[in-house]
Amino acid sequence: MAWRNPHYDPHKPHHTPQGFRNPDPDTRGSGDLRRWRRERREQGLPKPPAGGYDAFRSAWCGQADFGGGEDAAWWLGHASVLLRVGERTVLTDPILSGRASPLRFAGPQRRTPPAATVATLPPIDAVLLSHNHYDHLDYDSIRRLVRRFPDAAFLVPLGLGDWLRRRGARSVHELDWWDATEVHGLRFDCAPARHWSARTPWDTNRSLWCGWTVRRAAFAFYFAGDTGWSERLGEIARLGPFDLAAIPIGAYSPRWFMRGQHIDPAEAVRLHRAVGARRSIGIHWGTFELADDALDEPPRLLADARRAASLADEAFRTVRIGERIVWANASSV
Repeated sequence: MAWRNPHYDPHKPHHTPQGFRNPDPDTRGSGDLRRWRRERREQGLPKPPAGGYDAFRSAWCGQADFGGGEDAAWWLGHASVLLRVGERTVLTDPILSGRASPLRFAGPQRRTPPAATVATLPPIDAVLLSHNHYDHLDYDSIRRLVRRFPDAAFLVPLGLGDWLRRRGARSVHELDWWDATEVHGLRFDCAPARHWSARTPWDTNRSLWCGWTVRRAAFAFYFAGDTGWSERLGEIARLGPFDLAAIPIGAYSPRWFMRGQHIDPAEAVRLHRAVGARRSIGIHWGTFELADDALDEPPRLLADARRAASLADEAFRTVRIGERIVWANASSV
């Protein structure tokens, strides 16, 4: 019997009887994946950072210091951000392992170390997951988090709840786009994104993908997850304005292949403005070589895009892995 989407709602354009879809047109055709892999191999892409991997690690990596009690955020590498607000701690897309892969011996290898391990994290109240790709939903990191923080709440898009429960998560909140829930005094909204999902060749788009917003009193945070550009993303502004946003800036090249699923730095600046972010940091770069852009290219292109948009440097910047980010009104949250 063919698999049927148990969450299917015919009134929602991103639902299908077989799973989920993007309301925007698909940008890929049959054979595009083979073409990209062939061209990547022929051109020897991605190229290493300009000064080599060791110099890149020295310049961009450090260990996070979670000391103190002020509201702050830390970029732990890739799409993993630790947010502390109102004495609660939220972790996004934790991948603290050595590979973004179902295998320990193959698949994209981590080029820069995470800023923390599960053992060194502060107590975690909530974990936000954007989708099920291996560079965002990492089995080993989830297993360790569930073991160390058994009371942590896991917030996931539709179709991922059972995966978490089978791995021991006790508190799982499964949401659709524009759904919201409150956990530990924080409001979480599931925001739309333009992406896709799969962990095997047989489960493509059976679970949903999303971004998240976190709100408490006068503070709002936006985590974009993985997304290609869509005019529809501007609707997320109604959940803001955002004091801080974590927006992906890497894994965008070549554009003919990646544009439907990953924004580039210029589109990241566009998203920053579209959602009404007061301040943004670039994530989803400098950790895994998932596309043709070199590890050190996204910060340069972000700086170019910022200048072209007449945006102040502090409004949207890159930070070191492990760096603490404090927003202007943190003391009032």
